[in-house]
Amino acid sequence: MQAGGLKYPSSRLGVIPMQDLEYLSGFNNEHQTEAAAGALPIGQFSPQKHELGLYTEQISTTAFTAPRHSNRRTWCYRIQPSVCQSGFSLWPEHNIESAPLTGICPHQPLRWSPQPAAAQQQDFVDSLHTIAANGDVRSHTGTAIHLYQSNVPMHRRYFYSADGELLFVPLEGKMLIWTELGKLLIEPGEIAVIPRGIKFKADPIGDLASGYLCENYGAPLVLPERGPVGANGFANQRDFRYPVAAFEDIFEPTELIAKFSGELYRAEMDHSPLNVVGWIGNSAPYKYDLSLFNVMNTVSFDHPDPSIFTVLTSPSELPGIANLDFVIFPPRWSVAEHTFRPPWFHRNVMSEFMGLVKGQYDAKKAGFEPGGMSLHNSMTPHGPEREVFEHGSSRELEPEKVENTLAFMLESRFAFVPTQTAMTSPYRQPDYAQCWAGLAPKFRR
Repeated sequence: MQAGGLKYPSSRLGVIPMQDLEYLSGFNNEHQTEAAAGALPIGQFSPQKHELGLYTEQISTTAFTAPRHSNRRTWCYRIQPSVCQSGFSLWPEHNIESAPLTGICPHQPLRWSPQPAAAQQQDFVDSLHTIAANGDVRSHTGTAIHLYQSNVPMHRRYFYSADGELLFVPLEGKMLIWTELGKLLIEPGEIAVIPRGIKFKADPIGDLASGYLCENYGAPLVLPERGPVGANGFANQRDFRYPVAAFEDIFEPTELIAKFSGELYRAEMDHSPLNVVGWIGNSAPYKYDLSLFNVMNTVSFDHPDPSIFTVLTSPSELPGIANLDFVIFPPRWSVAEHTFRPPWFHRNVMSEFMGLVKGQYDAKKAGFEPGGMSLHNSMTPHGPEREVFEHGSSRELEPEKVENTLAFMLESRFAFVPTQTAMTSPYRQPDYAQCWAGLAPKFRR
């Protein structure tokens, strides 16, 4: 048994102390890793007596009877089991909301400007606030979208969501996410996913780590089918990185915050819950560098659907109708001939929440900046603003590299309900629809 994995081949890690973090490679693989020799039993999962005195605990993030191809579980060998805590009490001191929300679901395009950095000190949990949600957290359908702005470490605080897996989309700064199963270092241009129920702490490396956080209540995220594209392209399994085992051997007062059924609860502990010395399984945190997404696009005319940019999907019981799709619009070549190249005007049965990590989105020239957000619910018309339409309709078409950009979309079968906080935010743009003013009739008989 080896304790390590593959060193992550990225110059992004620079000279910070965590540059030698190692990772295991391969989406949904059955990984095994130990931080101390002998932590993993040989030939079985649950020995009568562990030779290092560790406790055996299984974490299942799908039902026991889920089909083998979709079953997710991990065996942990830990210093103390998760039952060693004082019991949970309701913890109301937060700004996190869950679906179903009671507010109005507006049938109009919505957009928000970026929020400035927080003036007060706040760790990851304290900084979380909800923008929108859909579905029903108690029936494990839908999703919620939060923002985070962490400027201090969590120290001896830890968090997990029993309501859904957490998809991090960093906006500013590096963040170290230390989970029960090991460490992930993420920064803008990457994503990370923490499975439902996995405990962690998330600390900024430097003065600030901010970003978008999607809480997926539904089926775990998987790689979408490639269809006629074939065996290669889009996101490749080999590029997803999982942590090697790492543990805190700490015995002092700690605090565990748990999200369950839409409420937050607090438990006191006398040790760190990040005490897994070794683990075996496929339900584990992972990260992915979005620059490794292999874009498929037209080399003739017209547009393929934006589904060609899907990185991960949470399927529903209806084939092809996702509980949640995570879609990106990365740097790419645009070569379509005699074609209006920007995104077309459209109305979609799916609901679309967009964010921008860097650069400019090719359907917008103003008002949509990194850190901003837009929401177009089911059948809400949207598309390129007037200036983009005029330019796209008249420009000389040559092969063009769309560079220095990274936008993303969270697309769902359920309509998003914005929180009251989001609807009354001073950063909401009440004049958003004016970007289409001046699209006058051009019809000629």
